[in-house]
Amino acid sequence: MAESIRILIADDHDVVRDGLRLILEAEDDFVVVGEAANGAEAVRLCSELNPQVVLMDLRMPGMDGLTAIKHIRQQQPDTNIVILTTYNEDALMIDGLRSGARSYLLKDTKRQVLFDTLRAAARGESLLSQDVIARVVAQSGGGPAAVPKAAAFGEIALTDREQEVLIGVARGERSKEIAARLGITERTVKAHLASIYNKFGVDSRAAAIAVASQRGLLPKDLR
Repeated sequence: MAESIRILIADDHDVVRDGLRLILEAEDDFVVVGEAANGAEAVRLCSELNPQVVLMDLRMPGMDGLTAIKHIRQQQPDTNIVILTTYNEDALMIDGLRSGARSYLLKDTKRQVLFDTLRAAARGESLLSQDVIARVVAQSGGGPAAVPKAAAFGEIALTDREQEVLIGVARGERSKEIAARLGITERTVKAHLASIYNKFGVDSRAAAIAVASQRGLLPKDLR
């Protein structure tokens, strides 16, 4: 039997944390290892409990979620963070993804989408909806500030296979789906993604899509 995915919930509302714990622990492969009521507590518990995934609210008293994400990513870069918030704002979404979150979900999302997103995050993958991808791409047209600094200079050259993988990412395909379409292994897809991230100076699908869009590396229908 596979090990359970260890999850830390960070939200300032008791009823939300209680509800999420009940929903998640009804699934065989999830275990909630801790709960935090603010960003500072989330950073501390993340260090103590070493969860695989942190389910992070954004607006909390004291240290907010965005600040907490940055601290966690600096201190424990292998920890995967999924934002779960009530705020459907492009600026917050972009800031959260650029800070290192794997995915961005609203609190009215369907349970199965939440489960699938958490499982993807535990594998080190981002599961982004077409709506989120479209908004990331739209925001990337806002000028140089939309592109991570590490990718702001120089020419970026992708191999043909990397280009094919990148297009799959921009279409919202999972690594498994990209692998099946291209006739390669999922491990090879992840290796190509790692190479793309390195060339772009990013560490997430969302940031890679933003860079690719602004650099004109995507087909016109995906920009």
